[in-house]
Amino acid sequence: MTAVSPSVVQTVRSASRQLVREFGFLDKAIAGTDLSGSGVHAILEIGLTPGLTAKDLSALLKLEKSTISRLLKSLERRGDIEQTRSVSDGRAFGLSLTEQGQATYAAIDRFGNNQAHGALSRLDGENPEDVAKAMSLYADALKGSDAGNEALRTKYPIVDGYQTGMIGDIAAMHARTHGPIVGMGARFESVVSAAMAEFMPRIANPLNNSWSVLDGSEVIGSISIDGEHLGNNIAHLRWFILSERLRGKGLGKSLLKSALDHCDRHAFREIHLWTLKGLEAARALYEANGFDLAEEYVGDQWGKAVTEQKFIRKLS
Repeated sequence: MTAVSPSVVQTVRSASRQLVREFGFLDKAIAGTDLSGSGVHAILEIGLTPGLTAKDLSALLKLEKSTISRLLKSLERRGDIEQTRSVSDGRAFGLSLTEQGQATYAAIDRFGNNQAHGALSRLDGENPEDVAKAMSLYADALKGSDAGNEALRTKYPIVDGYQTGMIGDIAAMHARTHGPIVGMGARFESVVSAAMAEFMPRIANPLNNSWSVLDGSEVIGSISIDGEHLGNNIAHLRWFILSERLRGKGLGKSLLKSALDHCDRHAFREIHLWTLKGLEAARALYEANGFDLAEEYVGDQWGKAVTEQKFIRKLS
């Protein structure tokens, strides 16, 4: 492993954030199109490799199967792609661009080439080939982290359904994480435990489920979807928590995806969640997955006045 100074790490992170902004990934549509970032990447990969399968595309874009399925359906409705049954494997469908899709591909490709050429031509005294090589090496190094993530998921598997001891484990994590915000003491932990005790006998009902990260038999992360509590075809996302020692490693993102996939399968029209103001990492994850802040208010149900937030994700 190469020794890397903290200043270099911060420089690369700052440049990465700027790249995301300059490429327009914070907008709802990018590359001069009305497509999302995933839509643009799908068009490019299918255009570069005609006959690509949905499974191949899922691996390339690092998106869940259900997300890819929705993406492909939207591109088909637009008239950009078509699916043809594979000759070698009758169960698989190859993806290809329609005439309209080829025009979309050409526009995206032209936009990207112009953007890259313009930036490289403005380099002052630097060799464009060196920049291209450095970016390729860095991208490949990022990809190399997949093996570590897979080892982490093997060590700390995610399972669904009720797990023995999970009420106590999850309530304790919430108390330790949120206690400094809501006030330490029995009130908060008791309210969480009581709500979970009401939910767990219903966990096996089709609209409900929980997903837990396990360390042996201990639950060290969890998320639940209560599809019955709010009614009106609205899912309630509850008790999303992860042990502090595992944060920032992708397990929280995996838990949230499991919950959202469940909601998509059951076609809930909305997902609601309540959280505390100040949990910025969680908020960023919610917003990156389509949740919008709907309401903010001061409540005292936990025994201390705190600012609570309600987020809503609507079915696209």
